[in-house]
Amino acid sequence: MDSMLYKQDFYTWAYEQSNLLRQGKFNELDLPHLIEELEDLGNRHYDQLESRLTQLVAHLLKWQVQHWKRTNSWRATIRVQRTSIDKLLRRNPGLKSRLDEAMTETWSEARDLAIAETDLPDEQFPEKCPYTLEQIMNAEFWPEQY
Repeated sequence: MDSMLYKQDFYTWAYEQSNLLRQGKFNELDLPHLIEELEDLGNRHYDQLESRLTQLVAHLLKWQVQHWKRTNSWRATIRVQRTSIDKLLRRNPGLKSRLDEAMTETWSEARDLAIAETDLPDEQFPEKCPYTLEQIMNAEFWPEQY
């Protein structure tokens, strides 16, 4: 168990840990760090979900609030984020149980992003998310102007 290697050369540490697992040398594993890294790996998928939801909701808000500036780029971003979230959830079905949590955590950031990117006053944007999760993920849903 080489904790120093973990701190000095993560790549080599990870490679050695995988070899130890392959060889069944479980007593030689750096279990505390291995557990930490496995948990972090799972959290990366959740972070990706949050990031994609933030981008998607921000663009839906921009689409709705700044309807006169709608672009193909916004349309593409909305479509790509929906597709990417769907793929992420298919590959990681356990994330579905955290969708509501992710929406709650990303709303404020998505709103702030839309405000910053449109340069419109805060009052132009709703305080609470005006969309349901079903609407957000529905390829046919395009919010109307306020």
